[in-house]
Parts: sequence; structure tokens; C-alpha cells
Amino acid sequence: LPSQTALPDPLLMLDGRPVTSRAQWVKERRPELKALFEHYMYGAIPPKPTRAVARNLGEYHDFLGGKATLKLVRLETGPAKAPRIDLMLVMPNGRPGPAPVFLAMDFCGNHALTADPRVPLARSWMGSGCKGCTNNAATEAARGSQAADWPLAEIVGRGFALAAFYSGDVDSDRKEVSDGIYAWLAAGDPARNNPTNRGTIAAWAWGFHRCVDYLVTEPGVDAHRIAALGHSRNGKTALLAVAFDERIAIAFPHQAGCGGSAPSRGKTGESVKAINGAFPHWFNAQFKLFNDAPEGLPFDQNCLVALCAPRPVLFSAAEGDQWANPAGQFQVLQAADPVYRFLGAKGLAAKEIPPRGQLVDSPLGYYVREGKHSMTSDDWTVFMNFADAQWRK
Repeated sequence: LPSQTALPDPLLMLDGRPVTSRAQWVKERRPELKALFEHYMYGAIPPKPTRAVARNLGEYHDFLGGKATLKLVRLETGPAKAPRIDLMLVMPNGRPGPAPVFLAMDFCGNHALTADPRVPLARSWMGSGCKGCTNNAATEAARGSQAADWPLAEIVGRGFALAAFYSGDVDSDRKEVSDGIYAWLAAGDPARNNPTNRGTIAAWAWGFHRCVDYLVTEPGVDAHRIAALGHSRNGKTALLAVAFDERIAIAFPHQAGCGGSAPSRGKTGESVKAINGAFPHWFNAQFKLFNDAPEGLPFDQNCLVALCAPRPVLFSAAEGDQWANPAGQFQVLQAADPVYRFLGAKGLAAKEIPPRGQLVDSPLGYYVREGKHSMTSDDWTVFMNFADAQWRK
């Protein structure tokens, strides 16, 4: 692989041929980019289950003081040892027609998003950093522990639905062990479940796709207006999920940084070597070969954004989160812009990074605020404003 210091051109085939038509993009370059990302970085996204069952655990129309319906669904993705994904769906009451939905993966279980005792506690392994977690298990003390960052009343008040699931239901975030989708697929063979060649982000993207399988059948949800959202590592996952599943209409990778919305090349923020050292399970073994030479990658994250084209993507960042490289994220959007324009979309409207607090709401969107690495209720206002701007169009 030749060294490329600049971000690779998504409209240039691996063999050097330029992409000259939409048909060539769809039939040749897009599949090529997907194969390159799976081979050199994320690993293959696991296959769709041959048989899955959605079990309704409860439906309550009095949620949020009657403003919303709470629906609890368990997605059984296969036989007994296959992942069981608990999906919490909050839909606005009184809305004419199905609602656009934010599909989000959370860090500490659905029960952390609301104190409502009807939401089941997460059953999967949980990191000790989650409040109310004892011996890596959720307890009643965990209920509503992150509710301030998930303004459910405001979301449904704006006419949106929220669907949330816990990453640990798909695969726990542990570098030394997989107890989810990869453990099931390995069928007890350790050689098929190597932690440093696991690709947990790809597994979590598979979880997004399984939730979409259900959401497109849910009468209260607009199947054509599904957005994938996540913060940090969950944002990396959301972007990958959108790139590989055209049923998802908008990507919201919030502060996704290296391996997500920031470039692998360059010297600012988290490096490929640093992220592979700290989180060896997130990517595959091939990606680690580029620890000291990311310039050899035949793609960069602008190519992942290009796989979303012409669907909207919002990169949101914080000035105090230089580890996630806000300036580099803007450069990624700039380098994806030619693909959007090639496909007839407007791309990125801004020529330079906008002032703090100003939303660029073109199909390739950007927003930077003051503060640190976090997701807040104010960020949700920006997410909803961007979704409104895109879906009105």
C-alpha cells in the first residue's frame, strides 16, 4: 500500500481509476470502500440472523405524564446463546402519523435514561464506571442516573421518538473477553474469538442494524426517518452503522474522534497507535499494522462519511475535547464533500470552521461548542434542529 499523507480521494478507485458516473460509484467504488474498511480496520460486520423474534415486554401510554408511549421490546437474534437486545422505544402521543426516530446506543443501560421502574434493568455485564453498578451488574440505584443527558420530554415534545439499547447486550466493552455476538458465533472455539481481532465496533453496528430491522416494522415510527446517534465510541459505531445500512437516514456521531469522525492521519488528538493500545478489541488485527504508519491506510474517515452520501451527517464537537480533534473532524467533512456534490447533494456549506455555538445545517453538518467530552441536553437541541432542517427538505 502506498503512503498517502493527504486524506485519500473517495472518488478514486484503489487501482487508480477515477469514478466518473453514479453507476460506477454504486456498483464499484462503494462496495470496494466497504470491503477495505472491513478488511483493514473494523472487521466484518456479522451477518444478519436467519431468524429473529421481537418480544413485546410491555407498552404503556402514560409515560412522561401521558405525553408519550413507552414500549419495551426484547430482540432475540437467534437461539438461546445469541444476543438478546432490550430496546426501549419512547414515542410521542397525539402526533399525526408515525414519528421520526433517533436510534441511540447507550453506555449504562436503558434504565439509566429514566427513573421509571417499568424499564428493565440491564441484564448484561456493565462497567464499574456506571453509577449504581455493583459487581458489574446494574442495581436499582442506577435508575435515572443519566436522565439529565437524555431529555426525553423535550424529544417527544419536538415530535421525535427515541429508541435506545445498551451496547453490552450486543457485546460487552471489555478488551479481554467477548460474551456476546462473537462468543456466540465462535461456538466455544477460542481461535474464532480473538480479543485483539474482534472488532467490537462492528459488532455494535450489527446491533444498530438489528434494531432497525424492528423499527421499520413499528407502526409508530416513520421507517424513512431513522437517525443513528451515539457519543464517543458509540458515535464511532453510529457512523459505521449508517455507512453500511442505507435504511438509516441520518448519522449523528457526537464527539466520535479517532476511529470515527476524526482522521487517522495527522498528529492532533488520539492516534491510531493510542486507540489500538487502549482498546485493542474495538478494531481488527489488520488495523494495528498501521499503528506507526497510518498514511498507508487506503482510506480515511472521509471515505466512511462518503459511504453515507447523499444522506445527512452531523459532526458535533467541543473545543475542550482536543483528544477527539474537532479541527480534524471538519477536514474529514471537507474531504467527503466532493462525493456529496458528485451525487447531487449540497455537501458542506461552510468553507471554514464556524464560530462556537453556530450550527452548519447543510447535509454535511458541523457544530462545535465550548466544554469537554460529554453529551448534554443542549446537544440534543442541536441534534433535533439538524434533523428538522434535513427532514423539512
